[in-house]
Amino acid sequence: MDAVQHVFKGTFIHSTPRCDCEILEDHILGVDTAGKIVFFEDAQKQSKLAQKWKFDESDIQELGKNEFFMPGMIDTHIHAPQYTFIGTGMERPLLEWLEYTTFPIEDTFSDVEIASNIYRTVVRRTLKFGTTTACYFATIHTDASIVLADTASQYGQRAFIGKVCMDHNDVYEKYCETSEESIRETERFVEALKKKKYDRVKPIITPRFAISCSERLLNELGKLANEHDLHIQSHISESPAEIKEVLRLFPGYKNYTEVYNRNKLLTNKTVMAHGCYLTNEELHVFRERGAAISHCPNSNISLCSGHLDVQNALNHRVKMGLGTDVAGGYSMSLLDTIRKAIEASKIIFMERSKSERYNNETEKEQKKNVMPEGINADDQNGILQFEKKVLSYKEAFRLATMGGSEALSIDHLTGNFEVGKEFDALLINPDAIDSPFEVFSDISKEELLQRFLYLGDDRNIRAVYVAGRCVVPFPSNA
Repeated sequence: MDAVQHVFKGTFIHSTPRCDCEILEDHILGVDTAGKIVFFEDAQKQSKLAQKWKFDESDIQELGKNEFFMPGMIDTHIHAPQYTFIGTGMERPLLEWLEYTTFPIEDTFSDVEIASNIYRTVVRRTLKFGTTTACYFATIHTDASIVLADTASQYGQRAFIGKVCMDHNDVYEKYCETSEESIRETERFVEALKKKKYDRVKPIITPRFAISCSERLLNELGKLANEHDLHIQSHISESPAEIKEVLRLFPGYKNYTEVYNRNKLLTNKTVMAHGCYLTNEELHVFRERGAAISHCPNSNISLCSGHLDVQNALNHRVKMGLGTDVAGGYSMSLLDTIRKAIEASKIIFMERSKSERYNNETEKEQKKNVMPEGINADDQNGILQFEKKVLSYKEAFRLATMGGSEALSIDHLTGNFEVGKEFDALLINPDAIDSPFEVFSDISKEELLQRFLYLGDDRNIRAVYVAGRCVVPFPSNA
């Protein structure tokens, strides 16, 4: 039995398989020297726990009145090299944005010194914003991708690092590999990370998307993932123009999902970004394979790509997490992604309600019986549907934490505060100096959580823990 290194007492908020948002006040949690949660009990058991686990009760770290712990947030889709131009180029649609902004800048990462400087900034920034786990796209450059892995490990972030694979690039031919080179360099990248034996930084097979990969390359990457039991990430059904181009390049496939599925790239360790236009038939395949979707609402809106119907995907029991998709998304913070996910679901609800109403009005006259305050019978029914179909803040909270761990198939390791999992956590202080919001009076922890999710930022994140190690604030020499 490892010794206990941290004991925290106060409020803890997390998701469970049965509850999107469970709030546990006056609880006590212990973390051992291996970074795992060894007990999580009502604080009334404090003395018995101290006796059993042999810790001094004076060493318990008590949270402030309004403070609470929540699980670390999990970014299931982020392009690390694109941080260099975050917040620019938003005037172009996806494929033009890749051609004129993304590919030329990613190509500069052949210079390892450039990569090192940018990746250090990216890892520090994401950790500061509460991202304890990040699923990164790097570039096609193996050595620079290894630098990203080294940097994540140095700062203590849990990460999946993808050396990007692409042997087809009509719009920016300079930024491309041959099939042989892409396969060979991916194998070198995987072996390099295996030799380093990092505890929490792993390689992930990363075909950029079907447009940039030949069938042969996709097939070989599927074999490589299977041979080494590796995670897989890519993009799917992000925009109508992308889907049209995929079907042109792969005429023997009936849809986008089949391109990945037939090449053994859809597994229970696969996460595909976007999925805005996946059909119910394709969602069924995702469910069968155990593959996940990374919902990236900021990027989908910013590049005018489309909207993912989150509730429909969840109704199909498809695993799902959230992604910032920097730099298609203009924010590094998953708090922004939570807000955008809720807003996108409301947009879908409003557009569908509007369409349904217009269709109904062509069949019959609008109902005359007006409800109080101008709400008619159809509107009243709409309010009930709103509650069922719009993503709640609790559901979005789950997607950013436990949902992300499920999407990356690491829910046995992290995602909530279950005993036996590693302690990835954020200590939230609503009363922080220069907080972006105020707490004027005694309010419930549920209201505090809502305010943080809708209004908070990194100023409210007092500390960040990954596997029991406090990684933020950064050490003075980091």
